[in-house]
Amino acid sequence: MTESSALDPEDRKIVTLARSARARNGVPEGAAVRDETGRTYVAGTVGLPSLRLSALRTAVAMAVASGAKSLEAAAVVSEAEALPEEDLAAVRDLGGAGTPVLLAGVDGAVRSVVSAE
Repeated sequence: MTESSALDPEDRKIVTLARSARARNGVPEGAAVRDETGRTYVAGTVGLPSLRLSALRTAVAMAVASGAKSLEAAAVVSEAEALPEEDLAAVRDLGGAGTPVLLAGVDGAVRSVVSAE
């Protein structure tokens, strides 16, 4: 576990944005990513009959669609204990293997930080 107060302010910001997206949209997950310029992209889970995307893959897709060239960090707020490989692969594709991904509980407390390896 990581104390929220011990997080870098920019990482705390993306956790807060991810938590807000989850709550505002009433979805299982919220995610936020920060690109190489410091811009953030926030998304919730997409659950349409014809399209299913995790919040993190949706946020990465939003960053790509907006012209991001790389990612500095990502955050997911979820009840899940771990992130699926597909989510980490999306972060790795844009940000590289060393991109940190913060996994926080619904209370916003960061439970783990993994790299997108």
